[in-house]
Amino acid sequence: MLRYLPFLLIIALTIYAFIDCLNTPEEEVKHLPKVVWVIIILLFSIVGPVVWLFAGKKRSAVGGGFGGGRARRTQWVAPDDNPEFLKSLREEQERQDGQGKQDGKDRNDPDKG
Repeated sequence: MLRYLPFLLIIALTIYAFIDCLNTPEEEVKHLPKVVWVIIILLFSIVGPVVWLFAGKKRSAVGGGFGGGRARRTQWVAPDDNPEFLKSLREEQERQDGQGKQDGKDRNDPDKG
């Protein structure tokens, strides 16, 4: 089974590069037309995919650099960093505090319970 691993890795790399090339918009492809990149990826099993991954596509910085032709998608923000989520928590807490005081009970005061 272990002797098949290099072969499977080469196939996986080729499939990944092929799909990545097909899904890349034409404006983000560098140096050659997209059709030529597809042919290179499929004909040259190891070199083609590696060259595509390093030189065939415009890559933007992980931190969201200024490059890239596509409009940026909204990135997921952790709840404790999301101001809208924190605001909704504050509003809910104020609503609950208001209901507690209307009922004659203050949850924070142990003498009034």
